[in-house]
Amino acid sequence: MHDLVIRNGKIVDGTGAPAFTGDVAIDGATITSVGGKAGAGRREIDAGGMLVTPGFVDIHTHYDGQVTWDPYLSPSSWHGVTTLVMGNCGVGFAPVEPGKEEFLIGLMEGVEDIPGTALAEGIRWSWESFPQYLDALDKMARAIDVGAQMPHGALRAYVMGERGAHNEEATEDDIARMAALVREAIKAGALGFSTSRTMLHRAKNKEVVPGTFASEAELLGIGRALRDAGHGVFEMASDMTGPDATMEWMIKLTRETGLPITFAMGQTDNHPDGWRRMLERVKRYNAEGARLAPQISARPTGMLMGLQSSLHPFITHPTYHRELAHLPLEERVAALRRPEVRARILAEEPGTRDRVTRYLVTNFARYFRLGDPPDYEPAPETSVAARAERERRTPAEVTYDLLLERGGREMLYMPFSNYAAFNLDAVREMITDPATTLGLSDGGAHCGLICDASMPTYLLTHWVRDRARGERLPVEFVVKRQTADTARLYGLGDRGALKPGLKADLNVIDLDGLRLHAPEMVFDLPAGGRRLIQRVDGYQHTVVSGQVTYEDGEPTGALPGKLIRGPQSAA
Repeated sequence: MHDLVIRNGKIVDGTGAPAFTGDVAIDGATITSVGGKAGAGRREIDAGGMLVTPGFVDIHTHYDGQVTWDPYLSPSSWHGVTTLVMGNCGVGFAPVEPGKEEFLIGLMEGVEDIPGTALAEGIRWSWESFPQYLDALDKMARAIDVGAQMPHGALRAYVMGERGAHNEEATEDDIARMAALVREAIKAGALGFSTSRTMLHRAKNKEVVPGTFASEAELLGIGRALRDAGHGVFEMASDMTGPDATMEWMIKLTRETGLPITFAMGQTDNHPDGWRRMLERVKRYNAEGARLAPQISARPTGMLMGLQSSLHPFITHPTYHRELAHLPLEERVAALRRPEVRARILAEEPGTRDRVTRYLVTNFARYFRLGDPPDYEPAPETSVAARAERERRTPAEVTYDLLLERGGREMLYMPFSNYAAFNLDAVREMITDPATTLGLSDGGAHCGLICDASMPTYLLTHWVRDRARGERLPVEFVVKRQTADTARLYGLGDRGALKPGLKADLNVIDLDGLRLHAPEMVFDLPAGGRRLIQRVDGYQHTVVSGQVTYEDGEPTGALPGKLIRGPQSAA
């Protein structure tokens, strides 16, 4: 008798093969049969009319702090994610010199908009080295599997102290010591190494992340340490300018080590076809022996501006900033609805000299009412600017009134990448190109402004079922892209597909009933910290290592999740 049998489901096995109807049998933590009629099970789940898929593998998250206090790693686990990789973009919490923890908190708070008070309250520091960090994680129970990467920011600060924190050039001795610690981390189970080379990533004190200007010698020295340890992905956030524009050091590193480099790629308004030229270079270099894996998002990276967000169009206006910002939401909304307050705020200019901030809080042609259910591919005629023109009002007036909807909880959606043409046709090209990999959900991060941890669900709702402004994608393809393909990049050969002998991680999904709710702000982090979450309906069951962890969207209490140590082979 099998431990668990899932019967009569539409099996989308993660390989890209056509879906078929049948049973999935599980014994212990392993899939033992797929398709046909399985024998009896101690527990049986009727999946008639449902999709049965592998558990989703999310390779770009920032749960490095939350993993120490939240066994469910929400909201990612709500969206069918059964494996996640954290430690991206060069920020994380190990190694750390005792007494220097606050520096790493400031890095994470500044780069990833995770409340520093929550991190300081929630993390119980019991490690110094990266292997000790892994050991601490290994002792904690959780609902899903997690893998970690060695972050450049923490490594540089640990080895070089203030010199590393302030981006001074590393000496040969510095590089040798960093390489030794990377080898140690990889041998202890780290899945890779991450760095940041973008000017957008700044610590709480506004300094760029340690490693932003690292020399080729430093990057190659670390990459060779991965090779020496036998495995590892080199993950990077970069503006792809300066020495990164030609990709020369990346090509050299991947050819010499045989290991992959993955980096964020997207469409920008200033250079709407730049991603296409970059992708062509990647494919040419890969054909010549490189292993470059551009990481893409399944929808625009978009800010969610509301009265509870980190940024909204009136947050710098003097009246709002001085008199209203500190009030509880209900009191703030009541004040904002008073005609005299409205008139004062609308008569004011943004109170900031920062060019980027001013652009963000006045870019009305890029503001859209997100709505419920949320619309992530809005038509240009629905923008705030277009609506204001039709209504013969100012864009600021329309924006002000929208922010007061739903009791002051309405969100304005501002896509700032992957939306140059006001549609997702370019994203579809990126998704369907085999040289790319799906990621960039940033689960656990950008708590006050972005909520993209729902990306796995969005792939099914928008790209498979609902898209009206362009071509959709087959469910078999979409599932493969976020299971087998993402697992393969990180060497996780024991999961990502429904095959006998593989790890029993899977979802039972009501595709017709799958529904993304509007993002909402909650204050459930340690010390009352805020974060955006996005709830979902339609996941009937999620299974991790053969145990049902969610039923009808509710946790069962089962916590079979493990720390992943290094590449995993199929049984």
